[in-house]
Amino acid sequence: MSQIIVVKVGGHATDQLTEEFFEQLRSWRQMGKQILIVHGGGPQISEWSAQLNLPVAKINGVRVTSPQTLKVTQAVLLGLVQPTLCRQLSAHGLPVVGLNAGGQPVLVGDYLDQAVYGEVGQVIGINREYINHALADGIGVCAPLAMTKSGKNLNVNGDVAAAAVARLLGAEKLYLVTDVPGVMVNSHVIDQLSLQKANQLFEAEIIKSGMQPKIKAAFDALKHGVKEVKITNQLQHSGTSLSVKQLAI
Repeated sequence: MSQIIVVKVGGHATDQLTEEFFEQLRSWRQMGKQILIVHGGGPQISEWSAQLNLPVAKINGVRVTSPQTLKVTQAVLLGLVQPTLCRQLSAHGLPVVGLNAGGQPVLVGDYLDQAVYGEVGQVIGINREYINHALADGIGVCAPLAMTKSGKNLNVNGDVAAAAVARLLGAEKLYLVTDVPGVMVNSHVIDQLSLQKANQLFEAEIIKSGMQPKIKAAFDALKHGVKEVKITNQLQHSGTSLSVKQLAI
């Protein structure tokens, strides 16, 4: 069985990490688990884009990324969010490896739909050897930036990137840590979510915006070998659980 756990931490969540978050990571490492954190930075990217008078637009939760916005995205993720997260982990006594600082591409990507989204990618591969080597030394921290085979950089939705990495690494679990306690319907958290129920909530527009790509990414991971996905605001809270058995429900 795989010993890899992938944790996606959203841009809002990176500013709200609790002592319990770091304690859970420590507990997993003591259990022999390898941990890869994929971090977002959406709020920070939007803030810096607005300050630079760049348009801020999303389609179905995916950021429309012009070449100028891509530069801002890279600067924010690699110059602000990732170093801050790495410092937090290190301050809690956890060994950490900033994967994007290693000078090697981590995610291999291709355009999602350049005419619609611009410089936005989908993950088609990973630098498995580099990632596995890093995870042997500590907790890996990765930004959702991909590189095409021709060397072009692309922005990738953080949830989509995390799900792809979990699938390609054969991770046992994927945690999508966000700023809400789970998938919310009528102000209540849904404990379990099936694929059929999710599609019904999409069609009724009860679930929209940033939660849609999160849920779609979760089910994509489940379809390709990840056993369990949790959407939550804290690693110790169950939040909303999605499992392989719920694909057929």
